[in-house]
Amino acid sequence: MTDTKTFSPHLLDGKRVLITGGGTGLGRGVARHLVNHGAEVHLWGRRDSVLAEAAEEASSSRPGSVFYHSVDVRDYESVDSTMERIWQDHGPLTSVVNNAAANFIAQTKDLSPRAFQAVTSTVMNGSFHTTHAAGKRWIAEGLPGNVLSTLTTWVWTGSAYVVPSAMAKAAVHSMTMSLAVEWAKYGIRLNALAPGPIPTDYAWEMLNPTDKSAVGATQADQIPAGRTGTIEELANLTMFVISDACEYLTGQTIAMDGGQMLAGPGTFAGLTSLTDDDWSQIRESSKTATASSKAQRTT
Repeated sequence: MTDTKTFSPHLLDGKRVLITGGGTGLGRGVARHLVNHGAEVHLWGRRDSVLAEAAEEASSSRPGSVFYHSVDVRDYESVDSTMERIWQDHGPLTSVVNNAAANFIAQTKDLSPRAFQAVTSTVMNGSFHTTHAAGKRWIAEGLPGNVLSTLTTWVWTGSAYVVPSAMAKAAVHSMTMSLAVEWAKYGIRLNALAPGPIPTDYAWEMLNPTDKSAVGATQADQIPAGRTGTIEELANLTMFVISDACEYLTGQTIAMDGGQMLAGPGTFAGLTSLTDDDWSQIRESSKTATASSKAQRTT
């Protein structure tokens, strides 16, 4: 599926959008579409080289429309100081897309506290830090704002073998509903999207690392629509929600999963048949993917 420019190329004119986790995966893919429809985009991540490449790619149609910042969203001071630089150097954001995430499949009995913290601090803490840093500025200046978080259908169903992610994303789902009420009087909207499987390189390696893990939620034959989703579809929904097309929409998490959640069973329920030896192979594959990703941060 290609970018059919369903919307006017001027849909997001005047919008200044931050995407966390914007150097790779879904955030990187969506950024290009926002630029093509008029937005100025800011990408946050932890790897300068990856961010620079993503910014160049996303701004190919409009050079100078994408900026990047090395930020660890788990660190509030880093988030707040970088947010202040954006405000001072570029002007107030109009939207924040909480997209930064970490995830991998594992038996919960084998998780270390460090592994649990790596996922939950990025998803839950990072989403709150970024939302708070932008929100307090919008409120102080009397400006409207828009927060959109990338979640999954696990916020409603839970999901075996990705418990830290399911817990953290459920927390962001709760934040979305809670702040939608608290901040509506300021003209600030909060919503979330819960896409089904959309193939991206690193995330796919972590959620489907071996042949035996293929019985999990990433498989098209487990989706009623018969296929996985596309970044273009996610971008189209993102653009609608952060545009001015429906300012009455707030506090909602919208599933976009080809009917997967409604068809059941739980997303990774098929992995219950795996043995401890199978999980050892999965763990080694995940470690290899993680080591490769870390190596990129130093280049």
